[in-house]
Amino acid sequence: MKHTYHVHGMTCGGCRAHVEDILSKVEDVTTADVNLENEEATIEMVSHIPIEKFQAALKNDGGSYSIYKLGEKPDPSALKKENKPKGQGTGTFYCPMHCEGDKTYSKPGDCPVCGMDLVEEQNLSAQAADQWTCPMHPEIVENEAGACSICGMDLVPMEPDLSAEEKTYKKLLKKFWIAVGFTLPIFIIAMSEMIPNNPLYQVLEQKYWNWIQFILSIPVVFYATWMFFERAFKSIKTWNLNMFTLVGIGSGVAWLFSLFGLFFPDFFPAQFKTDSGAVHVYFEAATVILTLVLMGQVLEARAHGKTNSAIKELLKLAPNKAIKVVDGEEVEVSIDKIEVNDILKVKPGDKIPVDGSLTEGESTIDESMISGEPIPVSKAVGDTVSSGTINGNQSFLMKAEKVGSDTLLSQIIQMVNDASRSRAPIQKLADTVSGYFVPIVVIIAVITFVVWSMWGPDPAYVYALVNAIAVLIIACPCALGLATPMSIMVGVGRGAQNGVLIKNAEALEKMDKVDVLIIDKTGTITEGKPTVEKVGSFSTDYSDEKILQYISSINKNSEHPLAEATVQYGKEQNTEIIKAEDFNAVTGKGVEAKIENKKVALGNPKMMEHAGAEITSEMHDEAQTFQKQGKTVSFLSIDNIVVGYVVIGDKIKPTSAKAIKELQDKGIDVIMLTGDNYDTAQAVATELNLADFKASMLPEDKLKEVETLQNNGRIVAMAGDGINDAPALAKSDVGIAMGTGTDVAIESAMITLVKGDLQGIVKARHLSDAVMKNIKQNLFFALIYNTLGVPIAAGVLFPIFGLLLSPMIAALAMSFSSVSVIANALRLRTVKL
Repeated sequence: MKHTYHVHGMTCGGCRAHVEDILSKVEDVTTADVNLENEEATIEMVSHIPIEKFQAALKNDGGSYSIYKLGEKPDPSALKKENKPKGQGTGTFYCPMHCEGDKTYSKPGDCPVCGMDLVEEQNLSAQAADQWTCPMHPEIVENEAGACSICGMDLVPMEPDLSAEEKTYKKLLKKFWIAVGFTLPIFIIAMSEMIPNNPLYQVLEQKYWNWIQFILSIPVVFYATWMFFERAFKSIKTWNLNMFTLVGIGSGVAWLFSLFGLFFPDFFPAQFKTDSGAVHVYFEAATVILTLVLMGQVLEARAHGKTNSAIKELLKLAPNKAIKVVDGEEVEVSIDKIEVNDILKVKPGDKIPVDGSLTEGESTIDESMISGEPIPVSKAVGDTVSSGTINGNQSFLMKAEKVGSDTLLSQIIQMVNDASRSRAPIQKLADTVSGYFVPIVVIIAVITFVVWSMWGPDPAYVYALVNAIAVLIIACPCALGLATPMSIMVGVGRGAQNGVLIKNAEALEKMDKVDVLIIDKTGTITEGKPTVEKVGSFSTDYSDEKILQYISSINKNSEHPLAEATVQYGKEQNTEIIKAEDFNAVTGKGVEAKIENKKVALGNPKMMEHAGAEITSEMHDEAQTFQKQGKTVSFLSIDNIVVGYVVIGDKIKPTSAKAIKELQDKGIDVIMLTGDNYDTAQAVATELNLADFKASMLPEDKLKEVETLQNNGRIVAMAGDGINDAPALAKSDVGIAMGTGTDVAIESAMITLVKGDLQGIVKARHLSDAVMKNIKQNLFFALIYNTLGVPIAAGVLFPIFGLLLSPMIAALAMSFSSVSVIANALRLRTVKL
């Protein structure tokens, strides 16, 4: 019997395999085949199994997945509730070590693999609108200021809910101080044994002080740090051995040994006892170890908040309110009430609420927060503006074109979140080592106990126990597991702040190895839009200014892109437009009209022939000078006489030359592939000192070029902005899309440059270098720490130097090893791009 079901909640190949494993273990299931793309599970069973049984199996795994019959859909509100539980943040939750790839969870908790606290993903939906409440009647909640409907008092702004991350930090901090409060007296009691004629023993006998230590240890073990034992038990039960396995075993053995010694002292041989006959107890070792590990968790929780600080800064850019113009009236509305085509007013200093374009007025916009460029950009009617950027000192009206999750800011935040959760290939090394790490450490601890108990000095069993515990405690697989994801998270955030959007961690790693860069010309090297470069006159009767006036006036009626460029240029030069009559566009040639009762024509040589105007050899030679540079030249005739011309070209971006030189200095070969003609391509290549270029390239030609280079062992990056670049972008090792380009190009690329110029590629390379260097530092530190720490804890230095490592010192070192990895990753926040 075979049935197919729909599975909700899978996000990656790891999820698919996990769900398949859970379903296949259900009683009477023969085989289970799960398809990630279709989100379906085909299950073959001996006899019919109720779907509730499968649902229970998935729920017992943590409730991350749900299964239901094909054709049935889960209640959207239930899913919403599941993904966004009240009082527990509004995002999804993921493991900072990415133990299960990019799998996410619907609520906070512990990672089922490594036991670490799940981290909340930051997103715009968490940015709730401002709400107001009554200080006397908190049940009154309004969306705007006013008076309480019950008592009439002025409403006050509500404090925003803490994120799940902040709640976890505060909860851990509270438990830490409780642990410190009870551990400190235990530590003082235990350490007093080192004082000659211990004054405490004159108050009470040692066995009674042991009982006091036991009583004081109970809140530490069974409240403040009980979660460590829960995680250790779960890790052994599921055989996902991790740091908490070692902590739980080590501190648990010390505490249980002490408890047994307290209740059954006669069971132990003399070497375990003091002169008073009481058994040596290790309540102080257990509680100090647990408290220090808890301190490490507190520091990690605090540091985790800083690793995604870039996303939090981006979230702050989104305003909660906007001014909507309705029938000429200005109305303040919540940001989530804005719809496409709404007209909004943006006042001086305000944040742009959504993506759109200016419909009235002009201003300068500070776009540094999403492009990384500090110079404000001038905006006029028709120009686009992005959510989160800051208006200058003039008001303007804008039309909303993209709202909610469609805005550039939302897409940037989502891309940063996705990239932060992705895994770099280099992480496979850490994953492989971590898989064998805990069992090896446990084996070393057992060997340590055996060796010390057989050949150690008296009391041998005490030495054996203490050193075995030290081995378990000092080992830190977390430092190894955090080495890569922490650097990726901070690096991706740093890139976003500088207008470099990384789609996944693999792009960062590959960008560091790129040795050849293919770039498109139009829109990548050049501005990608026609601009007037020169207006000239062939006649002494007409100045350059008058020629421009006629050109702008006749083109005012044309919709051709080149005509728009001349009209825009005329506006910039404050040219007065003259009314044109009897306008006519001649297909493939140009335009003609009557201006000031004169017969005016503008266009190519065929248009001049159509107008009966002769182009002399001198005029032809001058025009050809520009045409060899890939420029377009249009001639202007008045009353059948050629009197002037306009040169239109695609201007090279100011940053292109500098960026190409920097990339070449880094040993990267830069090749230009363009669909333009050879003359245009050669002119651009000459200006930019590009030795290698190819012209008249079709999309399939660019794709073949990428494949050829890859077959020759090159690591290829491709930068482009158009649909014609998409195949090559997808095929290249690292596809880089210009943010000013098409959605298809951006979707095909691994890196997107918000500003859309080649300087962003230089930033991406710098970022890649810095992140990979940081990851290698972290991996080296984690590996060398464990390689040296475990043998020292086992006592290899004792025969030569007489040195032993206390389990308490081992716990302190273990906690700080993870924190140091995170601290090193945080240095990326200040890397200069």
